[in-house]
Amino acid sequence: MGGLLAPTEQIERTWPPPEPARRLRGKPPGLGRPFAERWLPYLMWVAFAGVYSTLSLTRFARLSTPSWDNAIFQQAISAYAHFRAPIVDIKGPGYLILGDHFSPILALLAPIYRVFPFAQTLLVAQAVLITVALVPITRIAVERLGAAGGSAVAVAFALSFGIQSAVFTDFHEVAFAAPLVAFGGAAFLRRRWKAVAWWSLPLLLVKEDLGITVAAIGLVLVLVGARRVGVALLASGIVGFLLVVFVVVPAFNQHGTFDYWGSVSFGTAGPSALETFFTGWDLKTVTLLLTFGITGFLALRSPWVLVALPTLGWRWIGENSTYWDTNFHYSLILMPIVFLAMLDAIQRVRDGRGGPAWLRRYVAHAPTAALAVALALCLQFPINNLFKAETYQANPDAVAADAAVALMPKGSSVETNLGLITHLVSDYQVYWTGTVGSAVPDYVLIDTRSAEDIKEVATWAEQQHPGVDYRQIYDSDGYLLAVKVG
Repeated sequence: MGGLLAPTEQIERTWPPPEPARRLRGKPPGLGRPFAERWLPYLMWVAFAGVYSTLSLTRFARLSTPSWDNAIFQQAISAYAHFRAPIVDIKGPGYLILGDHFSPILALLAPIYRVFPFAQTLLVAQAVLITVALVPITRIAVERLGAAGGSAVAVAFALSFGIQSAVFTDFHEVAFAAPLVAFGGAAFLRRRWKAVAWWSLPLLLVKEDLGITVAAIGLVLVLVGARRVGVALLASGIVGFLLVVFVVVPAFNQHGTFDYWGSVSFGTAGPSALETFFTGWDLKTVTLLLTFGITGFLALRSPWVLVALPTLGWRWIGENSTYWDTNFHYSLILMPIVFLAMLDAIQRVRDGRGGPAWLRRYVAHAPTAALAVALALCLQFPINNLFKAETYQANPDAVAADAAVALMPKGSSVETNLGLITHLVSDYQVYWTGTVGSAVPDYVLIDTRSAEDIKEVATWAEQQHPGVDYRQIYDSDGYLLAVKVG
């Protein structure tokens, strides 16, 4: 932490690093470097986009549904694709998603979805978007560490737990953030301050909380001496965040507010943000150790690591323990931050800008150590599923699920629970059992694995919709289907 905690005046004297920043002192280019710099970033991108597309698609084919998120985003993007307001009935009949999270960048996927209107389209798009981050990270890693060391860092990043967990848990809008942060961070390492700003500003269109991340990037630029660009970016991030959270989202929200204040302990009768911060440190400690440990803790020696604080901050004061863990997509944006911070720290140490002799020896082995850690963690994270035979075998429940779905004419409305929700959105008007509201669907389809208390679907449906009659028409292998009568 020595370099990070130095006074501002000292940072300004030692940062930006003296030229040439492109080559490490005393390290010749090497025969493999021109090829690696030009083509390896794209080969990495294509290879890992294929790997993670396979991981997502095999999970989808086996009817493994970790959440309702893919279905939500599919409804929103489908609306954009047909030039309609992004209504997401799964969140509630007529629910305008811009009143939930501010993610207009999703409209960029609308043309692709219009041509390929399938749930799998979003899964592949997510894999492609996330692994785009490999291009700038691989390129600058090879520039600074050579072909071997750069490749090791790139693979370690590609296999990092934040990426694996995000890919395995359905599509999320933060897939757009990963490449933006990666390109912005690479520009930071090259001291291209204006490029940092241009790559960072689109984060305001990805999700409302990323305005604070934009502000953090601006603060880092101020700390390293790029005051004019830094102040502008800092102000843009803060203003953008406040505008979206207090004006834009409430304007679209049916209650006229931002619904997620409660989830981060603000304005609730429950524990305060400070109290929540000090709970759950069994999970939080593991997450912190993994987040920085995958870089051998070298990321902590770079000012760029400060960009991770907003994401860690809102997660730590959140009441939902899911935020504290390594699962889902919550650590995705942290991965390009810490790996680029590691590359920056390695450069700073090798340029003789701080650190004892043992640290200089340590950074020489950092790429290999990062790769070893990433490979070891693969045993605990989703990519290990690609090496299991059952991943490629048909789910025995798929026949029953297909038979139930086949009884519903395409285009009809259906209320369902988590089991098949992602698989239905492409062809049906879908509602979720918990937010169906006043809507009266044509069919009610229940996967009893996630609703064990439902034994007879018609009776349950009539309780959900008083005054409406339903008749059960299917009951097999855990799937119950009822049709509206009359």
